[in-house]
Formats: sequence, structure tokens, C-alpha cells
Amino acid sequence: MALVNIDGDELVVVIEGLDKLWAFKSSLTIPLANVRGATADPGIAADPKGIRAPGAHLPGVITAGTFHLDGEKVFWDVKDASKAVVIELADERYARLVVQVEDPRATVALVENAVR
Repeated sequence: MALVNIDGDELVVVIEGLDKLWAFKSSLTIPLANVRGATADPGIAADPKGIRAPGAHLPGVITAGTFHLDGEKVFWDVKDASKAVVIELADERYARLVVQVEDPRATVALVENAVR
């Protein structure tokens, strides 16, 4: 699971627990100027992931780490797809972040209000 916060003019995503091991990241910091928006998307877990490098993927159990698909890098940290949030980015290492959060609606509202 991930904690998504706004700190000044940055989006901060903190990876919790053992997910740090599987995702090979403990946190990500993105300037708000490079955040395009966020959506709750439980169906994204069924989408193709691409090539894992580095990360972990056990279908139906966990998807975590960096995945390369169609020339883009996507960061994943999802176990429970019903709590997945997709954060779209521009001019960043990752094209999007797909993370599991405790409250998808609140996280989407937080990000959307910060980027307006």
C-alpha cells in the first residue's frame, strides 16, 4: 500500500511495509507541475503490465515495481485492485503511477485539488 501526500509543491508517495522490497522503492517525489491528474481505476489490474524491470508480479496477488510498456515506464504497487489509483504524470521518469491506497476517492480528491 502507498500513502499519497502533498508537501508544498510536491506530490509524495510513500511505499509502506514489505511493498518497498517488491517495488524496489520506498518513496517517490514528483513536482506538482508534472502531475496531470488522478483517477480511481479498479479495472487497471486487468490491463497488460509490460516487462518488469525491476519488480514483482504474481497475478491476483501483487504487482509492484517498474514496468515497461509501449515505450513508457509505469510504477506499480497494487495488491487489491479495488483500491487502485492511477496518477498521470508528464515530463517524469514514469508516465504514470498505479498505487493502492486506503481511500481511493480521498486520494483522487487530494491530487485533483492540488493540481488545479
